[in-house]
Amino acid sequence: MEKQTRIRLLRLATIALPVVALDQATKFIVARYMTLHSSIPVIPGFFNITYLYNTGGAFGLFAESAPWVRMALFLGLSLAAAGLVVYLYFQTPPEERLFSAALCLILGGAVGNLIDRFRTGMVLDFLDLYASGRHWPAFNVADMAVSGGVAILAVLFVLKKDPF
Repeated sequence: MEKQTRIRLLRLATIALPVVALDQATKFIVARYMTLHSSIPVIPGFFNITYLYNTGGAFGLFAESAPWVRMALFLGLSLAAAGLVVYLYFQTPPEERLFSAALCLILGGAVGNLIDRFRTGMVLDFLDLYASGRHWPAFNVADMAVSGGVAILAVLFVLKKDPF
């Protein structure tokens, strides 16, 4: 393997692997020390740790579909998305570090949730933001990484920082 490829793999692993590790560690702690549907207030009236499972996709999409449909759809889409992100990462010029870092965040988040889907067919969510009785859909560390990576890409595209 050439030196440049090794360096790029190391950069990818430096961001994506800690995201996966933190995501899986926080989910393990929630599952180990809480009971399903229980909540721990962190900031009353705004933020709880709430142990939930999301059988659907983002914001519960397809949650009511048959389990085999969800599994095939979400595993297939997640694997395809991860493959596309890896492809884009290796096509991105090495000097485009912020763009590359955003792709690494997206990959780490996708893999974190993909692990849940492989293991249980659902994703453990636990971060529960709300105000005036209105809750944002619960999310997790992997979701934050994907959202953060997408936000960085959006800003770069708006600023016309297209790496290609």
